[in-house]
Amino acid sequence: MAIYEHHTEPLATRLVFFQRLAVHVALAIGILFGSLLLGVVGFHVWGQLAWIDALQNASMLLGGMGPVERMETVPGKLFASFYALYAGIIFLILAGVLLALVLHRFLHHFHLEMVEEDSETAAMQPEGPRQR
Repeated sequence: MAIYEHHTEPLATRLVFFQRLAVHVALAIGILFGSLLLGVVGFHVWGQLAWIDALQNASMLLGGMGPVERMETVPGKLFASFYALYAGIIFLILAGVLLALVLHRFLHHFHLEMVEEDSETAAMQPEGPRQR
């Protein structure tokens, strides 16, 4: 079963589009909160930060701002390094999850307009000489 309609199928209704959009937003929020939980636990355990400081560090890294607290332990520094890389990748994944549906709808709509325009142009073409 395909997630989106095939380019030969009609464009999904607005209701179907908004339902799909809600699923994508829920998926993105789930990934975001799962990543935040991973960061908070990691900063607390390996970075030896208080829970609130671990939350702040994880939130700042996921938001693209960078860490707030300096890591003093080797495991904390290693975790912070890998979590920073992970946060950058998660940002790209979330952008993809949220933009995929909107971009697909735009391209599908554009394709349908092109097919419609081609069929109208073909209908207006005079018939050429008939072959016997």
